[in-house]
Amino acid sequence: MPLPALSIVLHETVRRNRVRNGIVYLQVTRGVARRDHAFPAPGTAPSMVVTARAHDNEKSEQVAADGIAVITMSDNRWARPDIKSVSLLPNILAKQAARDAGAREAWFIDAQGFVTEGASSNAWIVTADGEVVTRPADNSILKGISRAVVLDALATRGLRLIERPFTVAEAKAAREAFVTAASQIVQPVIRIDGKPVGDGHPGPLAAMLRREFHRHAEFT
Repeated sequence: MPLPALSIVLHETVRRNRVRNGIVYLQVTRGVARRDHAFPAPGTAPSMVVTARAHDNEKSEQVAADGIAVITMSDNRWARPDIKSVSLLPNILAKQAARDAGAREAWFIDAQGFVTEGASSNAWIVTADGEVVTRPADNSILKGISRAVVLDALATRGLRLIERPFTVAEAKAAREAFVTAASQIVQPVIRIDGKPVGDGHPGPLAAMLRREFHRHAEFT
């Protein structure tokens, strides 16, 4: 599908769902073919599904004002979570485990004890020295668009960013922690495995990034 035609499809899906502030989501498969696991024959037309849903801005802002809790769990996903696919069963189970524990997100921990990312978000901390730390965009995480916007925002403000793995212990001892995702933008983390982060309230840097996110994304 040419890009102008795709633009029409996206806008029409938004219009029919009466979405003013929300999310439009595009999924593309390699097409319809016999179920034998191999790729469809060359020339098979891909399939496309577009959905749109409204976003409750007031509720989202209240969640951000309160901050969220996360739990940690072993990363049992396949070795290429940087490839975005519909094979998200481990993420779904992790998200449900978080809900069952009264948290909003789960952070995956790799075999070396480092945080990889959240079930549906990228993970960040702010150290006691004011350094902003997040895992580099290697094969162990999905490089989110919101992550990229925050990287640009930090650079614009001259804040010190270090892309490296960090441990759960570092996160629990951090001044601040937060997550980024398209559906959440920037959400402050105030508890990890029941332990308060910082003073147990949303931190100023996360709050600033959330305030500035759309302005920076739209005008830089």
